[in-house]
Amino acid sequence: MSIVSIACAILICDKKHSGPTYESLQDVFNKKSFRPAFNLSSPTITNISFTLYAVLGVVSIFTYTSGTDDISTCETGPVLSLALLSFLLFQNEKTQLLTTFLWLRLYWHHEFLQWDPEACGGVSKISLPVEELWTPDIIVYEFIDEDKSQRCPYVYVNHTGQIRYDRMLRVVSSCNLEIFNFPFDVQNCTLTFGSYMHTSDTAIPFEQISANSKKYLETSGEWELVVIQGESDILKFALCIYCCPLYLQVVIKRRPILYVVNLLIPSAFLMVIDILSFLLPPHSVDRASFKMTLILGYTVFLLIMNDLLPSTANGTPLIGIYFSVCLAFMVMSLLETVIITNILHHNTMKYEPVPGWIRVVVLNHIARLICYKHSPKPSETPSTTGDFSNNELKPYTGKKSTEYGEKIKNIEVPFIQLPSLVSTEVQQISRDLASVRSHLDELQIQQSREEEWIHVGYILDFLLFRVYLFFILAYALVIICTWCIWFNV
Repeated sequence: MSIVSIACAILICDKKHSGPTYESLQDVFNKKSFRPAFNLSSPTITNISFTLYAVLGVVSIFTYTSGTDDISTCETGPVLSLALLSFLLFQNEKTQLLTTFLWLRLYWHHEFLQWDPEACGGVSKISLPVEELWTPDIIVYEFIDEDKSQRCPYVYVNHTGQIRYDRMLRVVSSCNLEIFNFPFDVQNCTLTFGSYMHTSDTAIPFEQISANSKKYLETSGEWELVVIQGESDILKFALCIYCCPLYLQVVIKRRPILYVVNLLIPSAFLMVIDILSFLLPPHSVDRASFKMTLILGYTVFLLIMNDLLPSTANGTPLIGIYFSVCLAFMVMSLLETVIITNILHHNTMKYEPVPGWIRVVVLNHIARLICYKHSPKPSETPSTTGDFSNNELKPYTGKKSTEYGEKIKNIEVPFIQLPSLVSTEVQQISRDLASVRSHLDELQIQQSREEEWIHVGYILDFLLFRVYLFFILAYALVIICTWCIWFNV
């Protein structure tokens, strides 16, 4: 039997067996309700170090590895070094919940578990059941759900009393998401680690951890790390108990390429098609039906893409406003087509004369403004080659016509019978020809008015197209500049 005393800690080793004896370990197990320190007033140090490895968007992976930097120093409490090795992150933007699976690696010093490896058969490390030892009460303050994670049943202990405890932790925490700049948004989610039982004064250098995390995040998915910030505060609870929570603020920025390809580019293509639809001739092609089909397709596109858009009570993301404005532009384009179609195709078959003010404003000033060339208005008074309005015929004079030749020279035509018959038939023919001529004149006038209204419709169509194109380009420029500014922040 040999007894080794290291820093007032005693574990008994048996030469016949390797490692401390079960009896000496049982004495330590019986003290699991007490913090493993001989002097309870002596200060202890708590260290937290991690490196962010990857953020993969809706399913994002964070991996933390322990480092050599001292992250926090608590003057009273357990000696503890906590390293977050890895956790899988699910970010629910609709409910603003952050579900994380953490692989915690806890380190602390147990003064009752020390032995001499040479006296214990060369054994320097052993594993012990965690239920039989004191464990630090490190919790996450943002935890809002039941802990359903699987626990590791053992801890590793070396001969100096250093304990390493690896465990998985499923944390469902709240994260206030700012989604107005989606998909060019930057999120700041906080995980607060602390203890309700101990007090501290904390100093936290995070520059090296942030640099290491960015190095490991070069090949991550949807999210990229901006910075890791840390701070500590002293909270006062009931019974004048002070604790030192450690706030870990992980600032991440979304990589927008997925949403640009799946949302913005298809929407831009549909807007380009809507602009190109103005090139269709409105007089001979049903442009309104084409635009209605385009609006229907855009609405179906928005319904399909609705699941990719975040929806919270904090406000509407800018991309939602972008889609709404694009839909409004399409509706205004359809209304413009309806107005032009109404001008080109009157409800009745008879065209009214173009009002004088429309002729002056549209056919003269606006046409000159948009460089629209058209032929001058034809005269509504038709030119006639003969006058059939006079239905009276002069009586037959009885003169012989030379066109009948010599054969009818000596034929005498009765003066009474022939002029009466010819006069009636010729008068009827004259009236029919006058009616046909009047109808042709009316058709010519209507055709002239129709052509004039067509010119009015085309001029207004060209003008509204240029106004529509101007607002589309201005809107696109504002959106692109705004998102570029936010993306480079």
